[in-house]
Amino acid sequence: MHRLVSRTPSQETPMFFSIDAASDVPIYEQIVRQVKLAVADGTLVGGQMLPSVRQLSRDIALNPNTIARAYRELQAQEILKPLRGRGMVVRRDAIEACTSARDDLVGDGVRRALADAIAGGMSPDQLRSLFESELARLSAAATKSNSDESNLESASSSNNEPSHE
Repeated sequence: MHRLVSRTPSQETPMFFSIDAASDVPIYEQIVRQVKLAVADGTLVGGQMLPSVRQLSRDIALNPNTIARAYRELQAQEILKPLRGRGMVVRRDAIEACTSARDDLVGDGVRRALADAIAGGMSPDQLRSLFESELARLSAAATKSNSDESNLESASSSNNEPSHE
């Protein structure tokens, strides 16, 4: 799995993609899912431009046809819309569809994990305990990560302020 970033001059927030070439999920679908998740969590907002096919292809070292297919799929699902001569932009009404897609994706994963755990002999109490401990661990890690990012942004912006000496 690769953590790849694409940042274009028109974007204040970089886009991060985790592409797993060994996954059963096609690469274009991984991009589709990740764009939807980014809209659902507010990383991408309505009206925000996405990198061009060519730019994103260069940034994450994928075939431009793969990126174009993902963008076409997102357009067909009414997540993105083209701006003539400028590229693709997130539709302002995409949040609801993306939130629903995120909930479906997470629900499917939870159902599969629970089915495997129950088939493996885990009790409901064991599952609850495991769920609670993992949720606490992941929540703590996310809080630390958000704090670290905030500290980096603060340090970066204070380094860019002019000196008044």
